[in-house]
Amino acid sequence: MSDAREPRYAIGIDLGTTHCALSYVDTAASDGEQTSEGVLPIAQLTGPGAIDNLDLLPSFLYLPHPDELSSGDLHLPWTGEREFAVGEFARGRGAATPIRLVSSAKSWLCHPGVDRRAAILPNDAPPEVARVSPLESSVRYLTHLREAWDHAHPDAPFAQQDITVTIPASFDPAARELTAEAAEAAGYGRMTLLEEPQAALYSWIQKSGGQWRKQVEVGDIILVVDVGGGTTDLSLIAVIEREGNLELHRVAVGEHILLGGDNMDLALAHGVARKLAAQGTQADAWQLRALTYACRSAKETLLSDPATDTVPLVVPSRGSKLIGGSIRTELTRAELTQTILEGFFPQVDSAARPVSRARAGLTQLGLPYAQDAGITRHLAAFLGRQVGALAELEGLRDAAANANANATPGAQDASFLHPTAVLFNGGVFKSPLLVERIMGTLNNWLAAEGAAPARLLEGADLDLAVARGAAYYGYVRRGRGVRIRGGTARAYYIAIESAMPAVPGLEPPVQALCVAPFGMEEGTEAELPAQEFGLVVGEPVHFRFFGSSVRRQDQVGTLLDFWGPEELQELEEIQATLPAAGRTAGEVVPVKLHARVTEAGTLELEAMPRGTDERWKVEFDVRGNANA
Repeated sequence: MSDAREPRYAIGIDLGTTHCALSYVDTAASDGEQTSEGVLPIAQLTGPGAIDNLDLLPSFLYLPHPDELSSGDLHLPWTGEREFAVGEFARGRGAATPIRLVSSAKSWLCHPGVDRRAAILPNDAPPEVARVSPLESSVRYLTHLREAWDHAHPDAPFAQQDITVTIPASFDPAARELTAEAAEAAGYGRMTLLEEPQAALYSWIQKSGGQWRKQVEVGDIILVVDVGGGTTDLSLIAVIEREGNLELHRVAVGEHILLGGDNMDLALAHGVARKLAAQGTQADAWQLRALTYACRSAKETLLSDPATDTVPLVVPSRGSKLIGGSIRTELTRAELTQTILEGFFPQVDSAARPVSRARAGLTQLGLPYAQDAGITRHLAAFLGRQVGALAELEGLRDAAANANANATPGAQDASFLHPTAVLFNGGVFKSPLLVERIMGTLNNWLAAEGAAPARLLEGADLDLAVARGAAYYGYVRRGRGVRIRGGTARAYYIAIESAMPAVPGLEPPVQALCVAPFGMEEGTEAELPAQEFGLVVGEPVHFRFFGSSVRRQDQVGTLLDFWGPEELQELEEIQATLPAAGRTAGEVVPVKLHARVTEAGTLELEAMPRGTDERWKVEFDVRGNANA
């Protein structure tokens, strides 16, 4: 740390798609695995001029018309009047006026097809509505959390504490860098990034008070299924023994799946719209969006309150033909269960894979949601890709023998990696039916291959686990608890184009150069061997960039000539505009490449010219430039 003073609090921030939360561990009052932790009740607007303290800050930003509200309606205790609102009031107000509501900013922040620093949200607002960028939206949520902490803890300024912000495990380097940029802009000094499934497991460990060792054993493979508001994250964590102690090692994470509560809200809204149409009421596009927000709220009520079977839905009308000026209907528990259970968690076999359909040439600008809504099919594909993960990881072969072979017939010929325990995270799993559906489906797969059933890890805090786990992680980084090992979730590669004469109809062959191996730890660096490459100076240059979650054996400098479609996935390109610095613009300069994973958890690449001390940062292209 750069500051010799030891921060008193380890603060965890869950920057969620639909909710944010802040938890903390008081390190002065904690000892070993017995921690003193809490959740900050976040002061926020719940109505015009009304302030309340809630555990969750809804991730919504409302941009009112200048004449819409009275003076003092957006007053906050620590800043006075603002021109926007975040949190509960924003969500409620925006349900009635959706064209002024920014939602799912986190999903837009990782969307490579748009300029995430451009003012594009709300994406379907008319021209007269002011817009903000996905980056700025995230900054406003993070800033509100910092200000709420400082208001509640004037004796322990936020800037002087250890801060951990969570991200989906599937975030690529560009999305991670943007999240770190948003945190820095919001005044987060000592900031580290942590993957959400790991945070959920940290929370489970912390909550057990040291009893977690009695619930898992050496050789266990824990599957973390995290279905949030915007993404589905799948992770595998192995339990191994080293020097007589149990250790946790992150084995694999899934690909980026933009599939979560947002999709469920849309599905529910379309289902209700069909019901209304059958009754003679046709909802227009504006009303459908308002209906989606109403279904989101109704879904949360039904999932969190088992005693409620029906939630009324009221959608304002923009016309005068409807009695009362609004659409009135309801969402029932039966409709919720049918839509979500069968639509998102279908019963499939282990050979099932997500369905991909051909896209239309023209499409509306929006989020690139997963084409297949079946989470169980994505789970089958993930476990199938990782079937050999344990055998390839040094130090985990014994765990593989215990967990995957498990002394059961046919397990050596497994078609997918066999988890032995499952931890759920995300508000949708408040429904026991969804938990039972995944556990039942997974255990059917395991039984078909002669493996023992996976067991459910009980006691997860579905709403606050990520924030709590992030705070605990900040605490264990000081060496005072149980740490999950693993490093980077992927290996990363740059495409190297072969120097060959132009041949009509033939593109130059491309090789993939490994610049950061799988499992590269935070705070470490990797300099490539003696290879040199030519970079053009004085003008922008672009590079193709790949990631792999299955090639664990590749080291820095490994050069691939061939790879299968499942081995490497192309990510966002990276770019550099290198200063000419006395050279001719357009000159090709020999450079070596250098990779490092920062303490914050972001990946940095540098180009070092031959014979100088210069270091040129090679940045990920986060502007959404696309090649036709």
